[in-house]
Amino acid sequence: MFQRKEHLDTLAVSLLLACCAFWGFQQILIKVTVPEVPALWQASLRFIGATALLGLWCAVRGVPLFQRDGTLGAGLLAGLLFAGEFACLYLGLRDTTASRLTVFLYTSPFVVALLLPRFVPAERLRTVQWAGLVLAFAGVALAFAEGFVNQVAGPHQLRGDALALAAGTLWGLTTLVIRSSRLATASAEKMLFYQVGVTALVAPLLSALLGERWSFAYSGMAWGSLALQTVVGAFASYLAWMWMLRHYPATRLSSFTFLTPLLALVLGAVLLNEPLTVQLMVALAGVAVGIVLVNRKSAVAAAPQGARRRA
Repeated sequence: MFQRKEHLDTLAVSLLLACCAFWGFQQILIKVTVPEVPALWQASLRFIGATALLGLWCAVRGVPLFQRDGTLGAGLLAGLLFAGEFACLYLGLRDTTASRLTVFLYTSPFVVALLLPRFVPAERLRTVQWAGLVLAFAGVALAFAEGFVNQVAGPHQLRGDALALAAGTLWGLTTLVIRSSRLATASAEKMLFYQVGVTALVAPLLSALLGERWSFAYSGMAWGSLALQTVVGAFASYLAWMWMLRHYPATRLSSFTFLTPLLALVLGAVLLNEPLTVQLMVALAGVAVGIVLVNRKSAVAAAPQGARRRA
Protein backbone atom coordinates (compact mmCIF):
# COMPACT_ATOMS: atom_id res chain seq x y z
CA MET A 1 0.00 0.00 0.00
CA PHE A 2 1.53 3.32 -1.07
CA GLN A 3 1.46 6.43 1.12
CA ARG A 4 0.15 9.69 -0.33
CA LYS A 5 2.09 12.85 0.51
CA GLU A 6 0.36 16.07 1.48
CA HIS A 7 2.97 18.46 0.04
CA LEU A 8 5.36 18.54 -2.91
CA ASP A 9 8.88 17.36 -2.09
CA THR A 10 12.13 17.85 -4.02
CA LEU A 11 11.45 14.89 -6.31
CA ALA A 12 7.98 16.16 -7.23
CA VAL A 13 9.24 19.70 -7.87
CA SER A 14 12.09 18.41 -10.07
CA LEU A 15 9.75 16.20 -12.11
CA LEU A 16 7.23 19.03 -12.46
CA LEU A 17 9.88 21.46 -13.70
CA ALA A 18 11.07 18.95 -16.31
CA CYS A 19 7.51 18.18 -17.42
CA CYS A 20 6.48 21.83 -17.58
CA ALA A 21 9.56 22.71 -19.64
CA PHE A 22 8.76 20.04 -22.22
CA TRP A 23 5.03 20.80 -22.26
CA GLY A 24 5.83 24.42 -23.03
CA PHE A 25 8.04 23.26 -25.91
CA GLN A 26 5.44 20.70 -27.01
CA GLN A 27 2.92 23.34 -28.10
CA ILE A 28 5.56 24.82 -30.41
CA LEU A 29 6.30 21.36 -31.83
CA ILE A 30 2.65 20.68 -32.61
CA LYS A 31 2.11 24.14 -34.11
CA VAL A 32 5.06 23.97 -36.51
CA THR A 33 4.15 20.40 -37.56
CA VAL A 34 0.42 21.00 -38.27
CA PRO A 35 1.05 22.52 -41.75
CA GLU A 36 2.73 19.26 -42.83
CA VAL A 37 0.95 16.60 -40.73
CA PRO A 38 -2.85 17.09 -40.33
CA ALA A 39 -3.87 17.84 -36.74
CA LEU A 40 -5.75 14.69 -35.71
CA TRP A 41 -3.61 12.38 -37.84
CA GLN A 42 -0.62 13.85 -35.99
CA ALA A 43 -2.36 13.07 -32.70
CA SER A 44 -3.18 9.55 -33.96
CA LEU A 45 0.44 8.73 -34.79
CA ARG A 46 1.57 10.14 -31.47
CA PHE A 47 -0.81 8.17 -29.26
CA ILE A 48 -0.61 4.92 -31.21
CA GLY A 49 3.15 5.09 -30.69
CA ALA A 50 2.77 6.01 -27.02
CA THR A 51 0.37 3.09 -26.42
CA ALA A 52 2.86 0.68 -27.98
CA LEU A 53 5.72 2.08 -25.86
CA LEU A 54 3.66 1.88 -22.67
CA GLY A 55 2.62 -1.69 -23.42
CA LEU A 56 6.26 -2.66 -23.93
CA TRP A 57 7.27 -0.86 -20.71
CA CYS A 58 4.62 -2.74 -18.72
CA ALA A 59 5.55 -6.09 -20.28
CA VAL A 60 9.22 -5.64 -19.36
CA ARG A 61 8.45 -4.45 -15.83
CA GLY A 62 5.66 -6.96 -15.20
CA VAL A 63 3.01 -4.30 -14.61
CA PRO A 64 -0.49 -5.82 -15.08
CA LEU A 65 -2.83 -3.80 -17.29
CA PHE A 66 -5.84 -6.07 -17.79
CA GLN A 67 -6.59 -7.50 -14.35
CA ARG A 68 -10.02 -6.76 -12.89
CA ASP A 69 -9.71 -4.06 -10.24
CA GLY A 70 -12.90 -2.03 -10.59
CA THR A 71 -11.29 0.75 -12.64
CA LEU A 72 -12.75 -0.02 -16.08
CA GLY A 73 -15.66 2.45 -16.04
CA ALA A 74 -13.65 5.35 -14.62
CA GLY A 75 -10.71 4.47 -16.85
CA LEU A 76 -12.77 4.58 -20.04
CA LEU A 77 -14.33 7.88 -18.95
CA ALA A 78 -10.90 9.36 -18.22
CA GLY A 79 -9.70 8.07 -21.60
CA LEU A 80 -12.58 9.71 -23.48
CA LEU A 81 -12.02 13.02 -21.66
CA PHE A 82 -8.29 12.81 -22.43
CA ALA A 83 -9.04 12.08 -26.10
CA GLY A 84 -11.40 15.05 -26.24
CA GLU A 85 -8.78 17.30 -24.67
CA PHE A 86 -6.16 16.45 -27.27
CA ALA A 87 -8.60 16.62 -30.18
CA CYS A 88 -9.45 20.17 -29.09
CA LEU A 89 -5.78 20.99 -28.54
CA TYR A 90 -4.58 19.82 -31.96
CA LEU A 91 -7.53 21.36 -33.81
CA GLY A 92 -7.18 24.59 -31.84
CA LEU A 93 -3.58 24.98 -32.92
CA ARG A 94 -4.75 25.25 -36.54
CA ASP A 95 -6.64 28.46 -35.71
CA THR A 96 -4.82 30.21 -32.88
CA THR A 97 -1.25 30.74 -31.74
CA ALA A 98 0.55 28.33 -29.44
CA SER A 99 0.84 31.08 -26.83
CA ARG A 100 -2.86 31.93 -26.83
CA LEU A 101 -3.86 28.27 -26.80
CA THR A 102 -1.62 27.58 -23.82
CA VAL A 103 -3.12 30.29 -21.61
CA PHE A 104 -6.64 28.95 -22.17
CA LEU A 105 -5.50 25.34 -21.75
CA TYR A 106 -4.10 26.16 -18.34
CA THR A 107 -7.46 27.14 -16.91
CA SER A 108 -7.47 23.45 -15.94
CA PRO A 109 -6.33 24.08 -12.32
CA PHE A 110 -9.49 26.11 -11.68
CA VAL A 111 -11.67 23.17 -12.72
CA VAL A 112 -9.67 20.92 -10.37
CA ALA A 113 -9.67 23.41 -7.47
CA LEU A 114 -13.39 24.13 -7.79
CA LEU A 115 -14.67 20.57 -8.15
CA LEU A 116 -12.18 18.15 -6.58
CA PRO A 117 -12.74 19.19 -2.90
CA ARG A 118 -16.39 18.13 -3.32
CA PHE A 119 -15.19 14.55 -3.85
CA VAL A 120 -11.86 14.51 -1.97
CA PRO A 121 -12.09 16.73 1.16
CA ALA A 122 -8.34 16.43 1.81
CA GLU A 123 -7.74 18.45 -1.38
CA ARG A 124 -9.56 21.53 -0.04
CA LEU A 125 -7.62 24.77 -0.46
CA ARG A 126 -7.28 27.37 2.28
CA THR A 127 -7.77 31.10 1.69
CA VAL A 128 -4.07 31.79 1.21
CA GLN A 129 -3.85 28.97 -1.35
CA TRP A 130 -6.83 30.33 -3.28
CA ALA A 131 -5.06 33.68 -3.31
CA GLY A 132 -1.97 31.98 -4.72
CA LEU A 133 -4.01 30.25 -7.41
CA VAL A 134 -5.64 33.52 -8.47
CA LEU A 135 -2.28 35.32 -8.44
CA ALA A 136 -0.69 32.62 -10.59
CA PHE A 137 -3.47 32.78 -13.16
CA ALA A 138 -3.36 36.59 -13.15
CA GLY A 139 0.32 36.31 -13.99
CA VAL A 140 -0.48 34.06 -16.95
CA ALA A 141 -3.22 36.42 -18.16
CA LEU A 142 -0.87 39.39 -17.86
CA ALA A 143 1.76 37.65 -19.96
CA PHE A 144 -0.67 37.27 -22.85
CA ALA A 145 -2.79 40.40 -22.41
CA GLU A 146 -1.07 42.29 -25.22
CA GLY A 147 -2.46 39.90 -27.82
CA PHE A 148 -6.03 39.69 -26.56
CA VAL A 149 -7.24 42.85 -28.30
CA ASN A 150 -6.00 41.85 -31.78
CA GLN A 151 -6.82 38.98 -34.14
CA VAL A 152 -3.15 38.08 -34.30
CA ALA A 153 -3.76 34.49 -35.44
CA GLY A 154 -6.24 35.19 -38.23
CA PRO A 155 -10.02 35.17 -38.76
CA HIS A 156 -10.61 31.86 -36.94
CA GLN A 157 -8.75 32.83 -33.78
CA LEU A 158 -11.88 32.85 -31.59
CA ARG A 159 -12.68 29.29 -32.69
CA GLY A 160 -9.16 28.22 -31.75
CA ASP A 161 -9.45 30.00 -28.40
CA ALA A 162 -12.77 28.26 -27.68
CA LEU A 163 -11.25 24.87 -28.50
CA ALA A 164 -8.33 25.67 -26.19
CA LEU A 165 -10.71 26.56 -23.36
CA ALA A 166 -12.59 23.30 -23.95
CA ALA A 167 -9.29 21.40 -23.82
CA GLY A 168 -8.44 23.00 -20.48
CA THR A 169 -11.84 22.08 -19.05
CA LEU A 170 -11.51 18.48 -20.26
CA TRP A 171 -8.02 18.24 -18.74
CA GLY A 172 -9.40 19.38 -15.38
CA LEU A 173 -12.28 16.89 -15.60
CA THR A 174 -9.82 14.09 -16.41
CA THR A 175 -7.86 14.91 -13.25
CA LEU A 176 -11.13 14.98 -11.29
CA VAL A 177 -12.14 11.50 -12.52
CA ILE A 178 -8.70 10.08 -11.69
CA ARG A 179 -8.56 11.47 -8.16
CA SER A 180 -12.19 10.79 -7.17
CA SER A 181 -12.48 7.18 -8.40
CA ARG A 182 -10.81 3.79 -8.06
CA LEU A 183 -8.23 5.03 -10.57
CA ALA A 184 -6.59 6.89 -7.67
CA THR A 185 -5.28 3.54 -6.39
CA ALA A 186 -4.34 2.09 -9.78
CA SER A 187 -0.75 2.07 -10.99
CA ALA A 188 0.51 5.10 -12.90
CA GLU A 189 0.99 2.85 -15.93
CA LYS A 190 -2.61 1.65 -15.91
CA MET A 191 -3.96 5.17 -15.45
CA LEU A 192 -1.98 6.33 -18.47
CA PHE A 193 -2.84 3.24 -20.52
CA TYR A 194 -6.55 4.01 -20.32
CA GLN A 195 -5.91 7.52 -21.60
CA VAL A 196 -3.41 6.95 -24.41
CA GLY A 197 -5.11 3.70 -25.45
CA VAL A 198 -8.56 5.26 -25.82
CA THR A 199 -7.05 8.27 -27.63
CA ALA A 200 -5.19 5.93 -30.01
CA LEU A 201 -8.61 4.51 -30.99
CA VAL A 202 -10.62 7.76 -31.03
CA ALA A 203 -8.17 10.11 -32.80
CA PRO A 204 -7.98 8.13 -36.09
CA LEU A 205 -11.78 7.94 -36.20
CA LEU A 206 -12.09 11.71 -35.75
CA SER A 207 -9.33 12.26 -38.31
CA ALA A 208 -11.19 10.12 -40.86
CA LEU A 209 -14.49 11.90 -40.15
CA LEU A 210 -12.80 15.25 -40.83
CA GLY A 211 -11.41 13.94 -44.10
CA GLU A 212 -7.76 14.41 -43.18
CA ARG A 213 -5.24 12.96 -45.65
CA TRP A 214 -3.20 10.13 -44.12
CA SER A 215 0.39 9.67 -45.16
CA PHE A 216 3.81 8.60 -43.89
CA ALA A 217 5.83 10.63 -46.40
CA TYR A 218 6.96 13.45 -44.14
CA SER A 219 10.16 15.41 -43.66
CA GLY A 220 12.81 14.54 -41.08
CA MET A 221 11.72 17.58 -39.06
CA ALA A 222 8.13 16.33 -38.91
CA TRP A 223 9.18 12.82 -37.86
CA GLY A 224 11.53 14.30 -35.26
CA SER A 225 8.67 16.35 -33.86
CA LEU A 226 6.40 13.28 -33.75
CA ALA A 227 9.13 11.25 -32.03
CA LEU A 228 9.56 13.87 -29.30
CA GLN A 229 5.80 14.24 -28.86
CA THR A 230 5.45 10.46 -28.56
CA VAL A 231 8.46 9.33 -26.51
CA VAL A 232 8.96 12.33 -24.23
CA GLY A 233 5.50 13.87 -24.27
CA ALA A 234 2.84 11.16 -24.43
CA PHE A 235 4.94 8.44 -22.77
CA ALA A 236 7.62 9.65 -20.34
CA SER A 237 6.20 12.99 -19.14
CA TYR A 238 2.61 11.74 -18.86
CA LEU A 239 3.74 8.61 -17.03
CA ALA A 240 5.56 10.86 -14.56
CA TRP A 241 2.41 13.02 -14.25
CA MET A 242 0.19 9.97 -13.56
CA TRP A 243 2.66 8.80 -10.91
CA MET A 244 2.59 12.22 -9.25
CA LEU A 245 -1.23 12.34 -9.32
CA ARG A 246 -1.20 9.05 -7.42
CA HIS A 247 1.26 10.23 -4.75
CA TYR A 248 0.74 14.01 -4.35
CA PRO A 249 -2.25 16.40 -3.96
CA ALA A 250 -3.76 17.16 -7.37
CA THR A 251 -4.56 20.79 -6.52
CA ARG A 252 -0.88 21.48 -5.68
CA LEU A 253 0.28 19.74 -8.86
CA SER A 254 -2.21 21.58 -11.06
CA SER A 255 -1.22 24.97 -9.70
CA PHE A 256 2.43 24.25 -10.49
CA THR A 257 1.59 23.70 -14.16
CA PHE A 258 1.00 27.45 -14.52
CA LEU A 259 4.73 27.51 -15.24
CA THR A 260 4.18 25.83 -18.61
CA PRO A 261 2.66 28.75 -20.58
CA LEU A 262 5.33 31.10 -19.30
CA LEU A 263 8.08 28.64 -20.15
CA ALA A 264 6.48 28.44 -23.60
CA LEU A 265 6.98 32.19 -23.93
CA VAL A 266 10.60 31.93 -22.84
CA LEU A 267 11.23 29.11 -25.31
CA GLY A 268 9.50 31.14 -27.99
CA ALA A 269 11.87 34.01 -27.30
CA VAL A 270 14.90 31.71 -27.51
CA LEU A 271 13.80 29.62 -30.50
CA LEU A 272 11.67 32.12 -32.45
CA ASN A 273 13.37 35.39 -31.45
CA GLU A 274 10.25 36.68 -29.68
CA PRO A 275 10.95 39.56 -27.25
CA LEU A 276 11.06 39.09 -23.47
CA THR A 277 9.10 42.07 -22.18
CA VAL A 278 8.80 43.67 -18.73
CA GLN A 279 5.21 42.41 -18.74
CA LEU A 280 6.46 38.85 -19.06
CA MET A 281 8.95 39.23 -16.23
CA VAL A 282 6.22 40.62 -13.93
CA ALA A 283 4.02 37.69 -14.92
CA LEU A 284 6.80 35.22 -14.10
CA ALA A 285 7.10 36.79 -10.64
CA GLY A 286 3.34 36.49 -10.14
CA VAL A 287 3.36 32.82 -11.04
CA ALA A 288 6.34 32.10 -8.80
CA VAL A 289 4.73 33.78 -5.78
CA GLY A 290 1.40 32.09 -6.52
CA ILE A 291 3.00 28.66 -6.56
CA VAL A 292 4.71 29.34 -3.23
CA LEU A 293 1.38 30.37 -1.67
CA VAL A 294 -0.51 27.35 -3.02
CA ASN A 295 2.11 24.98 -1.62
CA ARG A 296 2.49 26.77 1.70
CA LYS A 297 2.13 24.49 4.74
CA SER A 298 -0.10 25.57 7.59
CA ALA A 299 1.04 25.21 11.18
CA VAL A 300 -2.02 23.08 11.91
CA ALA A 301 -1.25 20.67 9.07
CA ALA A 302 2.46 20.50 9.80
CA ALA A 303 2.14 19.36 13.43
CA PRO A 304 0.37 16.05 12.86
CA GLN A 305 2.77 15.21 10.05
CA GLY A 306 5.71 15.73 12.40
CA ALA A 307 4.02 13.57 15.02
CA ARG A 308 3.54 10.78 12.53
CA ARG A 309 7.19 10.92 11.49
CA ARG A 310 8.32 10.67 15.10
CA ALA A 311 5.97 7.73 15.85
